[in-house]
Amino acid sequence: MKVAIYGCGAMGTVLGAFLIKNGLEVTLIDSYVDHVNALNEKGAHIIGCADFTVPVKAITPEQMEGKYDVVFLFTKQTANSEALPHIKQFLNDDSVICTLQNGVPEYSVSDYIGGDRTIGGTVLWGATFISPGVSEVTQDVTSGDTLFDIGEIDGKVSERIKKVARILEYMGPVNIVENLMGARWSKLILNSCMSGMSAVTGSVFGEVLDNPKASACLSYIANDIVNVCEAAGIKLVDVMGMDMRDFGKVDSLENFKYSQKCFAKFYEDKKTAKASMLQDLEKGKKTEVDMINGFVVEQGKKYNIPTPFNDIAVKVIKGIENKELPLSMDNLRFFDLPELK
Repeated sequence: MKVAIYGCGAMGTVLGAFLIKNGLEVTLIDSYVDHVNALNEKGAHIIGCADFTVPVKAITPEQMEGKYDVVFLFTKQTANSEALPHIKQFLNDDSVICTLQNGVPEYSVSDYIGGDRTIGGTVLWGATFISPGVSEVTQDVTSGDTLFDIGEIDGKVSERIKKVARILEYMGPVNIVENLMGARWSKLILNSCMSGMSAVTGSVFGEVLDNPKASACLSYIANDIVNVCEAAGIKLVDVMGMDMRDFGKVDSLENFKYSQKCFAKFYEDKKTAKASMLQDLEKGKKTEVDMINGFVVEQGKKYNIPTPFNDIAVKVIKGIENKELPLSMDNLRFFDLPELK
């Protein structure tokens, strides 16, 4: 079986390194030539909550050849319009693309590749790109906790989803879900909240949690999303044993305080992590905000649900992209928090 990871930034490099370390043959594909060269010359060096180096095979998209049976897609969604038509040339009729991207990308991926070859999943751990060949895994992935939720768009537990699960299990526990969209939206809450505020404030996750107003915004961004999910009929799934609806309950001071405790608990071992959107802003690149907070705004309009905190997050992040705003906690001034009783 020919397996590839397409888009080997921090997450793709960490996944590839663990799969290869544990005995699976995988090709790492990325357009960053210096990174590809470093991976081939020195191996994938993983630091942080793990510390090892493993030899890998890395290529650029132009060096792809033959047909791949399974491709894990880790590019940013902003690259899909270019990446997916290219990948399609190297797929068989029964090949599978498993998108592990942020947001809810399955429908757009299936538009390019075909729904009969598209599955998706959420990644329940974090990583940061350090330098060519070096990535940091920002939480313990050996604790036995589930590392991936994967599933079919239609919810079926198919043979191919089982096959993909067996591949990912070379890294750690995998949960096959019948409610993929619920899992996607549950992860979107975390992406929109913490990644959004990390980008808005120019801060690592711990700094967001330590700032009372930034932390409060997490709960209100989540509230927007929970309201949209209720209108859309999306049934959210539990993450790490926590009901994701609790992250967005701000209808009373008591519930708000519990929401804040949920964020503190979820991110207690991820405080040094830095959102990929923030990493893009630091490099002067466009972010995936349209596919994360912007997706929430779009769906809110579809279902006539206000999304005020996601609206502001999108405007601020785009302002930073356009060099109109700084990467600073000062951006919190754009958010007005209501009084709770």
